[in-house]
Amino acid sequence: MRDCAVRTREDFETIEEKILAPYAMKSRDTAGRIYEEPPHDIRTCYQRDRDRIVHCEAFRKLEYKTQVFVIFEGDYYRTRLTHTVEVAQIARTIGRALQLNEDLIEAVALAHDLGHPPFGHAGEGALNEIMLAANVPGFNHNVRSFEIVTRYEKRYPNFDGLNLTEEVLVGILKHRTVYDRPGIIGEYVDKGQTLEALAVDIADSLAYLSHDIDDGITSGYISEDDLCINTLWAKAYSRVDPALETKDHPMFKYQIVKALIDIQMKDLLVNSAEQLKKFQFRSSSQVKDYNLQHPQNSVIDFSPTIRQEREHLQQLLNKKLYHHYRVVRMTDKAKRIIHDLFEVYKENPTQLPYSVYQRDRQYTDIEHYELIGNYIASMTDRFALDEHKKLFDPYQKV
Repeated sequence: MRDCAVRTREDFETIEEKILAPYAMKSRDTAGRIYEEPPHDIRTCYQRDRDRIVHCEAFRKLEYKTQVFVIFEGDYYRTRLTHTVEVAQIARTIGRALQLNEDLIEAVALAHDLGHPPFGHAGEGALNEIMLAANVPGFNHNVRSFEIVTRYEKRYPNFDGLNLTEEVLVGILKHRTVYDRPGIIGEYVDKGQTLEALAVDIADSLAYLSHDIDDGITSGYISEDDLCINTLWAKAYSRVDPALETKDHPMFKYQIVKALIDIQMKDLLVNSAEQLKKFQFRSSSQVKDYNLQHPQNSVIDFSPTIRQEREHLQQLLNKKLYHHYRVVRMTDKAKRIIHDLFEVYKENPTQLPYSVYQRDRQYTDIEHYELIGNYIASMTDRFALDEHKKLFDPYQKV
């Protein structure tokens, strides 16, 4: 009979050495944390990072932050939290197939959107406009995510933030997609991403394109007819039983989205495996060095054909979904709310909570703007809407 011994951290690290590829980031080889801590008895450093992220306040708030559709549009649509979970799932599938460190992947994936303000990209755009108009540094949600896990989350007595490993911090700060611009902060400028972080980058792109189509069709703001001119969509369409289209249309939609993800995933894995074979990385250090020198040329990527088909599909979404008049109404309303809140707080900051604005302290103009921007960015959609009602509706209870 097999002994029921408890696996230790050292056991997990030994398993990593046996089953992960040479280019994977091993827990044992981490560059460490900002503040030194003794290693855990049971969990590896990346398992520990993942758990700290899941238990933090900013992660819980993702439940009430917008992906595309603001929460008052209905409870079916994806939120930042459901999107984050989907990205983590897709990224782990990529990592498992390419023999990467799934715990590191999961930690980066779960943290990559912590810095998003309310109302999604509309909220981020509004905050960025306000900051730049005042000649202060603009708003970047990657930087905000980094600051959340290094400064604003206060769960430990000996340091601010979650004290995550360097590999997770770099993955958060340098996360790159169509909508994500890498942040620039001090010493991290000279740090390269791991392959695990690149897996999260591409998983994010795969998830939002496929799942925005799902939400868009469900909302009725985009139709199959709008998408049929795209080659990638046509490939997915051809894989689904045509009888479902009239017999069970919701099932038909789910099956197309499923096929869409499957086509992209298989292409991604084949192309990435070929690239890894070509480069012959022998260590995670080599990977970091390469990614630092070539930040635009990800080894984990789609083939040129699928990449082109995805770009065309993205253009269709931009035209038909993101610029649908009802989505534009939502985003413009969201921007007005952000601008209104910022203006009220700027004119009279004593309306801010005591924990945010210290009454006995003098702030510079930049500090003033950053303080208000960070406070608004920490809001959920629901809280921002309630706060706006309290401040602008004379009949609303304060």
